[in-house]
Amino acid sequence: MLICKVLGKVISTCRQEALEGKKLLIVQQKHLEGTKKSLIAVDCVGACTGDTVIVTHEGGSSRMASKCPEGAVDAAITGIVDYGGDD
Repeated sequence: MLICKVLGKVISTCRQEALEGKKLLIVQQKHLEGTKKSLIAVDCVGACTGDTVIVTHEGGSSRMASKCPEGAVDAAITGIVDYGGDD
């Protein structure tokens, strides 16, 4: 799993059928800020731009989390980090 920041959303006019109706977001690992490396992840939890999220970055686990067993899913957002106020 990775801790990432949501940078924005992906607009796609042509998708694999298994991904129809799924929201795709661009995320970047928190400790890699300043680099241009980012991922596209299927949103499973309703994350928004700017959120810190937990990303599952493994094919089988990502497909199961996104409920796309036949989809080409490499990363899925499975949680939103809530810092609360108890830090």
